[in-house]
Amino acid sequence: MQQIKAHLDQIATISNVDWDFFNSKLQRRVIKKKAVFLKLNEIENHISFIESGVVRLFIPKEDPEKEITFGFSFKNQFISAYDSFLTQKPSAYQLQALTETTILSITYADLQEVYKKTQIGNLIGRLTAERLFLIKSKREQNLLNLSAEERYLKLFKERPELLKIIPLKYISSYIGVTAQALSRIRKRI
Repeated sequence: MQQIKAHLDQIATISNVDWDFFNSKLQRRVIKKKAVFLKLNEIENHISFIESGVVRLFIPKEDPEKEITFGFSFKNQFISAYDSFLTQKPSAYQLQALTETTILSITYADLQEVYKKTQIGNLIGRLTAERLFLIKSKREQNLLNLSAEERYLKLFKERPELLKIIPLKYISSYIGVTAQALSRIRKRI
């Protein structure tokens, strides 16, 4: 619980009363390695903070080799099928733990209560949403402005530990190339 407190303290000062109320709504969940914990067409009812582990966001396909990985989230980051969470409509993608992952989750209903009953709830919600938007925007800009090789190099400059954790088939999908093209990029580097 201290990790999420430290993370939120970077965003804003939280009174002990507000923190205690928010903390009472959090549920710790341990997700097994490779487990899909939000499936296609399910409604996302949680926003979660990753205490440890790595989560992949992906669009499943009948042929698993054609799945589209479009995001990863790591320790000390929030994870959610956020569009489904906000609209309370079915998700168009899935969330999968790539490693054993421990998350702290709050339900949609409980978060609405935090917004209503605390002084800091709305500020934390807005700032968290802004951070998620910036991550999404940066990803889109990289896809539009950088070559596949530049996207690969940038990914590993920012997150060098990925190579040890994330299978190359997910990395190739994430940077928008085939596994063969990624292999060629890696040979050139």
